[in-house]
Amino acid sequence: MSEDINIKAEQEELEVEQDINSLRQIRVDKLKALQNAGKDPFEITTAEPTIVTKEINERFEELENQDVCICGRIMTWRDMGKANFIDVHDRSGRMQVYVRVNDIGEETFAEFKKWDIGDIVEVKGFVFRTRRGEISIHAKEVKLLSKSLLPLPEKFHGLKDTDTRYRQRYLDLIVNPEVKDTFIKRSKIISSMRNYLDNIGFIEVETPMLNTIPGGAAARPFTTHHNALDLDMYMRIAPELYLKRLIVGGMEKVYEIGRQFRNEGMSVKHNPEFTTIELYEAYTDYYGMMDITEELIRNAAKEACGTLKVSYQGVEIDLESPFTRLTMVDAVKEYAGVDFAQFIGDDEKARQVAKDLGIEIKKDACWGEILNEAFEEKVEEKLVQPTFIMDYPVEVSPLTKRKPDSPKLTERFELFITSREFANAYSELNDPIDQMERFKHQMELREAGDDEANMLDDDFVKSLEYGMPPTGGMGMGIDRLTMLLTDSSSIRDVLLFPTMKPLDK
Repeated sequence: MSEDINIKAEQEELEVEQDINSLRQIRVDKLKALQNAGKDPFEITTAEPTIVTKEINERFEELENQDVCICGRIMTWRDMGKANFIDVHDRSGRMQVYVRVNDIGEETFAEFKKWDIGDIVEVKGFVFRTRRGEISIHAKEVKLLSKSLLPLPEKFHGLKDTDTRYRQRYLDLIVNPEVKDTFIKRSKIISSMRNYLDNIGFIEVETPMLNTIPGGAAARPFTTHHNALDLDMYMRIAPELYLKRLIVGGMEKVYEIGRQFRNEGMSVKHNPEFTTIELYEAYTDYYGMMDITEELIRNAAKEACGTLKVSYQGVEIDLESPFTRLTMVDAVKEYAGVDFAQFIGDDEKARQVAKDLGIEIKKDACWGEILNEAFEEKVEEKLVQPTFIMDYPVEVSPLTKRKPDSPKLTERFELFITSREFANAYSELNDPIDQMERFKHQMELREAGDDEANMLDDDFVKSLEYGMPPTGGMGMGIDRLTMLLTDSSSIRDVLLFPTMKPLDK
């Protein structure tokens, strides 16, 4: 039975493909006819739109009966004989256009009637309101700017298949105009961050994406080969170590917005290449980074959403109230009922607690590693409203300054919203001797089989030996923030071109 269904599905798919091929051939024939008549639309090199459709709708009282010129794609067509209505979509929205043979001439009208939905056109005419009250353009001139050779998805069903939408984002943007709003908001989020940081004295910089050492995070890198140098290199997993070199060099306030690459799993929350903002400021600590993080997110929400109370998957998220600040020890105590502060450094006790909580750990796991595991398994999913989790164990924070009054912990926080990590920040470790020891520990982990552990970066340690001031640093995932502010359930919905496995040919 299932085999019969599969055969039928394959036959239907073949029929659709054959229909598309025949429709494409009809359009190709129309194009050849235009070219033979010396009217090849692909020879047109420019057009001169004077306004976008959204502005016409917003300024109708001022523009009524005034001549305008718009350019866009034909998306619907209502043929009424010698008068036609078409909908033209541009980057800002849609506009109904009234095209009549008496206004554009019989020859042009005859050519116009051979155009297709999907064609890109220029329309010149005056603004008016139809008897039904719809703001429209009464065409005086129409021109074909580009011929669409493939038919768009059927208008009533549209393009719903997510796999096709992600693979053919250009088609998704054409037939699902609401998708464009997501990426307009993404742009506003990024520009709001730049504006905020620039206004408080930060400098935007660029650091290498090709690294000889994949440093700054615990992650599995992508590898590549530099032919001229005959050198294996890594796509960067974080810009951190380069940005801190700039702090050593006296730049004091720097940030970078850019791509990172991690050769790890894919999910609704993870893409192998993703965008972050990382910033570093001299003479502050992780508390200073908390203040900046809150302001960055609030400014982004105001710019993209116009409100600080946003809805995500049916849950209202409050970005207006001060974000909760909770130590990791206190969070585990509150949500899992275990106070790790009562046995700091007691590895055996911690292993027994892990067993009691049903947490799977390595045989030689220490107190700090078990505290972190307890947090990840028992607490993280419960952090829906914005919460800073502070004071991470030193074992999972190799680049972070220890807490002076509790050397088993570090001055580090992560921000959680909707049970997901959004930002990671430190009071940066600036002791080169301590940093070298922690790198050595990371190298031991690598030698034991942990391919996500940090590699030793001798030059970075050397830079610290010249002296780095007390510094706060923070990294935030822009993709996840965009998911939150656009109510998107999958990271692929906020990436124009997400990573996809190629289809078999």
